[in-house]
This record gives sequence, C-alpha cells and structure tokens, in this order.
Amino acid sequence: MGRNSISAAESAVDDAAAPAFHSIRDRFAFKRNNSYSATAAFSRSSKATPSSHKTSRSHHHHKRKLSWSPFRGKSWFYLCIFAVIFTFALASMVLQSSITSVIRQGVGGDRMRWRWSLNEGLKLGSSLEFVPVRRLELDGSRLDWLRSQPRIGVRPPRICLILGNMKEDPSALMLYSVMKNLKDLGYVLKEPFCSVPLIWIIQEDTLASRLQLYESMGWDHLISNWKNAFSRANVVVFPEFSFPMLYSMLDTGNFFVIPGSPVDVWAAESYSKTHSKSQLRKENGFDNDDLLVVILGSSFFYYELAWDYTVAMHDLEHLLIKHAGSNDVGFTSKFIFLSGNSSKDYTDALQDFAARLGLNQGSLKHYGLNSDVNGIIMMADMVLYGSSQDEQGFPSLLTRAMSFGIPIIAPDYPIIRKYVVDGVHGIIFRKNDPEALRNAFSLLISEGKLSRVANSVASSGRLRAKNMFAEECIIAYANLLEYTFDFPSDVLLPSRASQLNKSIWEWSFFRRELDRISSNTKNLYLEGSLEMNSSIVYDLEEDMINYVTIKNVTQDHSEDLEEDKPTILDWEILSELESSEEVERLEREEIEERMEKDIGEWDDIYRNARKSEKLRFETNERDEGELERTGQPICIYEIYNGAGGWPFLHHGSLYRGLSLSTRARRLSSDDVDAVSRLPILNDTYYRDILCEIGGMFSIANGIDDIHKRPWIGFQSWRAAGRKVSLSKKAEEVLEKTIQENTKGDVIYFWACLDTDGGIVGNNDLLTFWSTCDIMNAGRCAFEDAFRKMYGLPSTVEALPPMPEGGGHWSALHSWVMPTPSFLEFIMFARMFVDSLHSLHITSIEPPDCSLGFSAPEKKHCYCRLSELLVNVWAYHSARKMVYIDPHTGLLKEQHPVEQRKGFMWAKYFNITLLKSMDEDLAEAADDNDHPYRTWLWPLTGEVYWQGVYEREREERYRLKMDKKRKTKEKLLDRLKHGYRQKTLGG
Repeated sequence: MGRNSISAAESAVDDAAAPAFHSIRDRFAFKRNNSYSATAAFSRSSKATPSSHKTSRSHHHHKRKLSWSPFRGKSWFYLCIFAVIFTFALASMVLQSSITSVIRQGVGGDRMRWRWSLNEGLKLGSSLEFVPVRRLELDGSRLDWLRSQPRIGVRPPRICLILGNMKEDPSALMLYSVMKNLKDLGYVLKEPFCSVPLIWIIQEDTLASRLQLYESMGWDHLISNWKNAFSRANVVVFPEFSFPMLYSMLDTGNFFVIPGSPVDVWAAESYSKTHSKSQLRKENGFDNDDLLVVILGSSFFYYELAWDYTVAMHDLEHLLIKHAGSNDVGFTSKFIFLSGNSSKDYTDALQDFAARLGLNQGSLKHYGLNSDVNGIIMMADMVLYGSSQDEQGFPSLLTRAMSFGIPIIAPDYPIIRKYVVDGVHGIIFRKNDPEALRNAFSLLISEGKLSRVANSVASSGRLRAKNMFAEECIIAYANLLEYTFDFPSDVLLPSRASQLNKSIWEWSFFRRELDRISSNTKNLYLEGSLEMNSSIVYDLEEDMINYVTIKNVTQDHSEDLEEDKPTILDWEILSELESSEEVERLEREEIEERMEKDIGEWDDIYRNARKSEKLRFETNERDEGELERTGQPICIYEIYNGAGGWPFLHHGSLYRGLSLSTRARRLSSDDVDAVSRLPILNDTYYRDILCEIGGMFSIANGIDDIHKRPWIGFQSWRAAGRKVSLSKKAEEVLEKTIQENTKGDVIYFWACLDTDGGIVGNNDLLTFWSTCDIMNAGRCAFEDAFRKMYGLPSTVEALPPMPEGGGHWSALHSWVMPTPSFLEFIMFARMFVDSLHSLHITSIEPPDCSLGFSAPEKKHCYCRLSELLVNVWAYHSARKMVYIDPHTGLLKEQHPVEQRKGFMWAKYFNITLLKSMDEDLAEAADDNDHPYRTWLWPLTGEVYWQGVYEREREERYRLKMDKKRKTKEKLLDRLKHGYRQKTLGG
C-alpha cells in the first residue's frame, strides 16, 4: 500500500463529512492533556499549562510584561509590537479556518495529504496524546517467570513475516533490521502455520484517508469489514502516535505504537544524491550568502497552528528585528515558516507582519507542506523548532533536518532531551524564554556564517539521526513478541531483549537501492505511488462494492448511487397476488374435503407406512466419497476442529472427516459428527483437553454403526499442515500392503515424533520419556497416571521402559491398525485418560493443568501426552510397528518384537486384564459408585459389564414372556367370543 493522496473531489467529500466525524470523536482514544499526566501508556509525561484562553493570554502577557499598568512609563513602541502580534494571530486564526485539508508533516511534492482538524481547538500550552484502550505493559517481560522454571527446550520459537511487497524501501529496512536482531535472540523464521498470534504493522495512512469517505457515503459494510480484519490481529503496531488517532474508527483495543523508523533518514539521503544546496537556493530565489532559518511548528496540530507561530514570533521578535530588520549586522538573514499549505493569504499575512515590524523586504517567507519540503530543509542553514506543543514522538522534520546535516535549535521538551544532547547533536533552549533562544541562536552564527559549533553540531546530529531510533524500536518489537506469543514447553526461550546493545538499522543491505535512486525522485512518499491503484486498499474497495467505485465519485455526487427499491405500487401488487393465492388454496382444500376417497384396507395402509419408514433418508445422504468407500478394507478418519482445518483435509475413498464440533463440519460432506456420537464433546472444556483422542473415543462408541471395515486409521489435520501426510504413492503402497498381508497385528504410522524440530540436529541424548517431559512442561505425568490406573504401590516401578536409541515413534495421531486392535487401544486409553484426569481434580473449577506453561498448553492439557500413548501401548502389547515414509511409501519396521523381549510389560497390557478392569469400572458406574466428582470414564464410551448383560437378558426374557401371555389371552378370548374386527377409528 502506498502513501497516496486523494483528489480534490475527494477532499471536498472529506470536508463535507467532517462534522459527522467529529461527532463521534469522543468514543475514540483522544485525550486533552491540560495538566500534568503520568497515566498515558507508552508516552512521556505531559507538562501543560491550563487550557483556557484567558489563562493562556495572561500567561504570555506576563512573559512579555505588556500589561497596561506596569508600562505607563515605557515606550509606545512595545505597545505597537503587541498590537501587531495580536492582529497577526487573529488573522492567522481566520485564515486557518479556510484550509480545506491538512497536510501531513513529512510530505512534499505536488500531492496533498488528508488529515482531519479538531473542531474544538487545543489552547495554548495544552497537548494531544494517544491513549490506547488496552495498555500493553512491556517493561516487565512475561518470560521472566518461565526463565526461572526448570525447562528443556529443543527447538527455537518460530515466527513468520508476511510482506505486502518486495520493494526495498524504509519499511523493508526497518523490518529487516528488527528480524535480524530477533534472530540473534533465538527466533527462527518459518513458513506460515495455523492458529498463530498476529502482529499487524501499518506504516501508512492510505486507509485512514478513505475511512472518512466511507462514512460520508454510507458504506458501513466497508468499515465493518476493515474493523473485523483489524480485530483479527493480536496487536496492530503503528510507527507514529498520530496514526492510531487517524485509524481510531477501527480501534478494537489492540492498537500500539512503536515509534522509530528510518524513513526520514532514507528520504534525506536519497534526496541529497540528486539535489544540491546551491541549486535549490537559486531555484527558490535565495543567494548563497543568505543566512536561511527554517522555523517548524507542531508536527500534528495544524488547525491551531497560528498559536504555535504566534509564540514563536514572540520569542523571535528581537532576533527578527536584529537580523532581519537592520543592515548593520553585515549579512542578510531570512526566516522561512514551514506549515500548512501554500496559501496566498498566509503569505500576505506574513508579509504584512514583516512590514509592521519594519523588517527587510523578503526577510520572511512561507512555504506549505505541499511544496518541496526536502528542498526547503536542505537549503537551510539552521532549523528552529518553535512549537509550544509537547508531543509524544520526536518531530519527524527535525529528524530529517539532522539527516541533511542541518544544525537544529529546539526547546527543552522531554522528547527532545531524550534523543538530543545539548551542544552535541543540537542546541536546546529553555522554552518560552526569548533570552535563552537568542543565546542559542548566537552560538551557531559567527560573522554572518555558521560557527564551528554549528558545523560540529550538524555533523554529530547527522550521525546521531542515522540510527537514533533503531535500538529502542528493535527492543520494543522484541518485548512485544514476548508479550504476545505463547511459548510451548518444548520451545527454547529467546534471550532477553536487553542483550541487544547498540542495535542499528542494517543500511549495508540497502545501500544499493539508495545508490539506484533516480534523479527525478522528489519525495519518498511519492515514489512507487504515483498511481492511485498501487494500494491494495482500492482493490479491496472494488471487490466489496459491486455497483460503484469510490474513486469515481465526483464532488457534486452527480452519480445515481441509489439501489432499485420497491415502490408503493409494487407492494400493492404483491399484496393482491398473495391474497388471491390464499383464496385459491382455501377453495381447493374445501373441495378435497367434500370428495369421497377410497382409503383402502387397513393392512395396506399399515404396510405402506412401514415401507416409508424404511425408505426414510439419513440425516447426511452419502456422497460420492462414501459410495467409493463401499468394499474398501480401510478408512482413515481425519480429525479437525474448526473451519480452519478444511483446506488440509483430503478427499476420496480412503479418507473421511471427523469433526469435533457440530458447527464446524464441512458443508455437503459425510463427515462424522463426533459430538452426536459422544455428548461429552459438546462441553468445550472436555473437547479442548481431550483433543484428537476425544474423536477416537466417539468412533469407538458403538463402532458397528459407523465403521464395518477390518482396518481403521486416523490422521490429524495438522499432518497436512506439517507436510507429513500420505502422498498418492504412499497411499497406494499402504492399501496394497494391507490387502496382501491380512494376518498379523501391525500398526503403520507415517508422522514421526521429531524432538528437535530439525534445528538441534542430534537427538541421541533425548530418550522417549525425556521427550515426553519436554512436551509437557517438564512433567510427563505418565508414571503417576499409570500407577493410579493399576493401583501400584509407591515401591513398585510404574514407568514402562522404552528403548533409548534409534527408531521412530508415532506422532500427530497418524496411524492405521486392525479394527479389533483399535478397540483394545481405546479400552486402555479411556482408563489411562481417566486416571490422568483424576490427578488434576482439585477444588479449582476448572482444574488447573500442570502439563503446560503457556495458556494454549493448559487449555489442551492432555493432548500432547495422549499423542504419545499409542507408542507405549503398541510397544508393550507386542504389536509390530512399521514406519511408512509419507513421500516415497518406503516401509521399515521399527523396534522389532524380537528385540523387545525382556523389556515389555506385557502383563499390564494383556487384553484379559484390560477387559477385567473395564468391567470393574462399568460395574462401579452402573452402581453410581463414582471415585471422584465428574467421573470422566463413563462419559468417554460404552459402559458394559456382565451385570448389564444379565439385566438386558432378563429384560428380553420378560418382554418375551409378556408377549406370550398376551397372545394366549387373545386366543382364549377369540375361542370364547369369536373373532370380531374393530372399526377404523373405533
């Protein structure tokens, strides 16, 4: 998105819509700071005088000592000066109200920038600050507590950077410098993946200039769509404090400002390569011997800019009279006021003021911000910042002046002292003190030329500006990542941001682009943005508005933008049609009621009713994939939870979707609804802690109703996201192997447990159980759950041994096994998960999870441990484990059964023992003998034991005998009274 301007027609529309914008201003993050405030997040304290007009005026009268009583004996000359200044201020205020649009302070060239003005102007000495709705305190790192905990990370935290374009510009320079330093802290750049925190960096105000037009034209859906997009981001970052105010219409409480950008340095260096100081002076009518002083006002408050310059002229009065009103100084001084737009009225008022003070002709000049700002600053000998506003951010034009090597003079505001050392990078004077300003001015002038001090300050200031904001900006981004991201247990924590000392912008990588700047480049913001369509904002406008393009709206709104709405005549015709149809329907019903009908024999009616029930359609009619699965020996269920997983799911006869949420099922598909098969998944708490294994429980619950194939498999949607899902070749190999080898109990898996994420490289020292500890916040909890499940005493070892070196293990619930083996595994898994859940049952509701550090890990508490469960069960139950390469289809057996002898705990995984334990739990559940509140086991599947079977058999026998009794009584009744058929309806 480029920094584009808008046409004059659009400016008119914006101007017309200004009242509507201001009427809702109080809902946004604006704050009038008329007193000392230390509560604004990410800002410095504001020292402001009272904001009433009367107080401000008396304050300046006191400074100038011009009240009537104390000056009866003084010269009338001072009274005339006061009258002239007051007249100029009043005239300036009147002229300001005629400005139709306000120009952004950093823009030059021929384009004007949109900026709103404040209806209720800020008074002298007050200031405007951005106060975020939700304050992000980055001083104390969220990782300090995690760094104090025992932790074994095996992979660095991964981040993704998405760029709007690949142009080499200041934005790219800033992002490259930030990412390079983040890499030094331990972050790794990876490709995008799902469900990640989003940080949106916006470095332009193109959309802000369009929002006002959207509101005035009534396109609320555009604003709503953009607001939804902004709300998706965890944090929206702006480089200037003015930007969140411009975008306040879209603020959902996630706006944040990280000041600092190389944009002004880039602009100055690129402009210096194509322009010279002498040529610029010649083009603007100045001599090389003229002493040019550029005076800047506030970088934000343009509507009330007259007060800034009134104060500046008050402080500069003696300088103006001395250097611009007399020829005795031996050199010519000219003062240039840079503000607003290039209005003739502005220039005339300034010249009138110069004449009243008796200044030399042409000693005062005015340039607007829609002129060549870079050229005006570059040809100056010094730059004076004369604003009375204490701002949150460092003035952008001061940074640009320092980058041009121009000495600066600025008042002692906190933001100025934060970056500029007095006498080194610039000259700082006490604000509202004309004597201090004269002293600062005299330090830079010697015999009509710049002094040695000025040259030294200019050189030091240029070096300072080059990387002035780099370290603070980079550290702020590093702290923002720590605040925003959740670091899983297996992630190496990044180093502290405080270790990034002396960080700079990476200019060396962008030097070639600076050298390539063409000679016709006038302004950074216009480069590459000469066409309005260069911004994605306008492309999205065309997509969201089908009947009109906002860019073609003229100033007089001559286009007919009204939709084709029904008229009163249309509604009357529609009402008549509905009435006639209703009359016809009633007549037809009356005729049908009076006609005789042959209802047929009772047996025929009963037979037809039964046939219609048998032919009733299912809830989800089988699609083409289900028809193809008919006769297939295997079906792989792909587990997903949410529409975000849809693109990662497969189609065809081999796969079938398994949705953990009813509302998230794919449309027009035969995906299995896990919630309808296992009601506990309707509770979001249990659905989150169980994750994929909850879907497996739902398939096993009454499996004959859903799955009647000899083989069954599962795969998480994340497998496709991590590029470890089966390829077409691997699918063919798997199906062929299953059909040829029908005997044997085998588990095939293709997603491996990767303990180092491909970063560390050598995982020989990481055992299976140490990996489990890493994935579960240093506490695998398998041993405790296993001990509780089997009731083992504390003196007995309860952690099943697993081989330490070599071989692959299954991950991401991506495997295939015979259906009977799957039911055995589910029997074991249900009891283990119930035992694990009982360890977390406390007085806290919901229970706190000890298997994770971050919020997502606590939310999905049992997911990572249940992911490893199939490996322990398959290893110790003597199942053959075969790894199939997901890309090539190559088969390789892992951990051969012959090598496990002497290590397997087969007695704990014996099917007879597991069935006995399952029946014991079922009996307890049948008797309502729950071991703890909210017992999980009965809710995860079928509850069945011998007592239930006997009770069902007795119930069937009772129904059978009852039926025999009724039949016998009916026969006896017929023998006694004869056969008599009841009348229909009788």
